Amino acid sequence: MQALAEEFLDYISMERGLRANTRDAYDDDLRCLLAFLGQHGIRSINDVTREHIIEFLMHEKDRGISVNSISRRLVAVKVFFRYLQQESLIDRNVTETMDSPRLWKILPDTLSIREVEQLLQAPSSKSRHGIRDRAMLELMYGTGLRVSELAGLRMQDLHMEEAFIRCMGKGNRERVVPFGRKAGHWLRRYLDESRPAFDRTNSSARLFLTQRASGFTRLGIWKLVKQHALKAGITKNVTPHTLRHSFASHLLAHGAQLRVIQEMLGHADISTTQIYTHIDSKRLRSIHTRYHPRA
Repeated sequence: MQALAEEFLDYISMERGLRANTRDAYDDDLRCLLAFLGQHGIRSINDVTREHIIEFLMHEKDRGISVNSISRRLVAVKVFFRYLQQESLIDRNVTETMDSPRLWKILPDTLSIREVEQLLQAPSSKSRHGIRDRAMLELMYGTGLRVSELAGLRMQDLHMEEAFIRCMGKGNRERVVPFGRKAGHWLRRYLDESRPAFDRTNSSARLFLTQRASGFTRLGIWKLVKQHALKAGITKNVTPHTLRHSFASHLLAHGAQLRVIQEMLGHADISTTQIYTHIDSKRLRSIHTRYHPRA
């Protein structure tokens, strides 16, 4: 693979006429990629999969590499694989349909399971506001809803007995998402103890209500999440999207199939799910330790 990278670098510098500093930048990006692949036992360029590229980029993110550098790495990798395809040096270009590097600029931090527990326990369980907020946080983490989807939920979208919700996602695509026992417990408490105090006339169709008996805005939910993350002592930049990403990442880390996660997230294309979710570094290390002969 190193020889192929050298051929590519010679090509872009001599035949494409790119400047020396551009060649050096591509050289650095590809060295990082090849080192990562080597650490994971990949010896042939044709053994590289889309998942390997995604894991490499997420590895760089976990190392604290800047967003701009990660975006540049992805560009370098895509150009490298395009060259290999043009020269008939690979069977298929696994980077061909990968999303724009701009996606990595909005990829949020992931909370650990411990941090999620801290966040969920931040609202008071003795006040109507705290019970409502706990139910909202539990549902966000338990279903991976987008903040706009949570804000738009109506009473008729909630099916307590069957333990699922119906929501309208992007492109007006409706989907059904199940929720677990803990989310169901706090939803029941909210419906029985808290919501009647917000909707005294029993006239609002929205599921989650503010003090004024109106539905939440996206900004209102964002502020709510920020408030409880601060109270929980979490130093990461926590947003509603962080809970959605944590939902998907934790499912993937515990063995859920990517197609199932795609359906629950409401992604039209599996490639979006492949980039949006990642296997955390601890799981990668455990897999490497378990399977690699030199581990």
